[in-house]
Amino acid sequence: MRIIILIGDGMGDRPLKALGGKTPLEEASTPNMDEVAKHGICGIMDPIAPGVRPGSAPSHLAILGYDPYKYYTGRGPFEAAGMGIRMEPTDVAFRCNFATINEEMFIVDRRAGRDTEGLDKLAAPLNGLRFNSAPRIQVEFKNATAHRAVLILRGQGLSSNVSDTDPEKINVPPLESRPLDDAPASALTAQIVNEFVQASNDILNTHEVNRNRVAAGRMPANYILVRGAGHPPKMHTLMEMYGFNSSACIAEVSLVKGVAFYAGMEIIDVPGSTAGLDSDIRAIGREALEALPNNELVLVNVKGSDVAGHDGNIEGKIEIIERIDEMVGDIWEEVNKEETYVVLTADHSTPIEVKDHSGDPVPLAIAGPMVRVDEVTSFNERSVAKGGLGRIRGVDLMPILIDLVGIAKKFGA
Repeated sequence: MRIIILIGDGMGDRPLKALGGKTPLEEASTPNMDEVAKHGICGIMDPIAPGVRPGSAPSHLAILGYDPYKYYTGRGPFEAAGMGIRMEPTDVAFRCNFATINEEMFIVDRRAGRDTEGLDKLAAPLNGLRFNSAPRIQVEFKNATAHRAVLILRGQGLSSNVSDTDPEKINVPPLESRPLDDAPASALTAQIVNEFVQASNDILNTHEVNRNRVAAGRMPANYILVRGAGHPPKMHTLMEMYGFNSSACIAEVSLVKGVAFYAGMEIIDVPGSTAGLDSDIRAIGREALEALPNNELVLVNVKGSDVAGHDGNIEGKIEIIERIDEMVGDIWEEVNKEETYVVLTADHSTPIEVKDHSGDPVPLAIAGPMVRVDEVTSFNERSVAKGGLGRIRGVDLMPILIDLVGIAKKFGA
């Protein structure tokens, strides 16, 4: 038996006046997702719990069966792991954004216009910075997918108990990192973060890449926003938890790849997957089909629907949903339906009008041999709520799946 979990990142939404009260998923043409729903059992899923606004890493942990309240140690270490950076238990990692600030030190754009040109060159002089206040602490900085980057502080006497510098809104100044307790390690870590941010701003403002960007009328990537401090988590692998001999993850962003790394999954990169609206989504589907015969579980994440939600881009979100539907069709047509469970869901909702993650539940469908097919005939936020699964949490999904494939352990005599 095989399981393939297809996740439209941020695909869930809320009804929009511009769409006559429909959500983008309801408005989009999704014949293939509807086909999965028709042949499956459906429901709605709270990735964490009702009303909780989930981040992508906690959601993916939950979907894979890990209690996010126990295993989520901060976004930074998952981002780092997804980039192939290995951490010591004493290291602290942060998720970063290249951002744009103006002369008044107000944030103009938290993602520097999503303009990736030259970010690798901008990252290079920030890697290896050292500070007189903490000469033994090593600094590692690398750019990641799109506007994202990772900051690693290596050494003894560091703490993840520090605040973010990212206010997560524009037209306000960045924040200072502050210790969240009275421990000397927290004070030291916050101090290093602030020194790094100031030094990086000085370097980025005068860098040739940014001078060229400004000359071309584009936003400079002249500031680093820092958030999600964390030490590396201690996690059992999916093999240790459930007995999967092999599993693989295809994801477009390092954050999800990092979750997969700690879960012991093989990480498969796909040429042409950009984590944006221009991503080659059908190539992702083809790679998933190739991986399925050699893996009992394949997790697939497509990022573009989340990007469109954050940008408030209705047309873009509808288009990316329809392209995800094409990928679903390719997979549904090719898989052996007598040996494969196809799971279709999202890791969270990113409503167009909110432009951020919300606590709304996401649609869920499970199709495969011997499922109790219900009467749902279309895949969207409202239709699936009438299905046989009812309303579950993210951590409930994996126990349901391992029971279906016949590897669940019996509770009690």
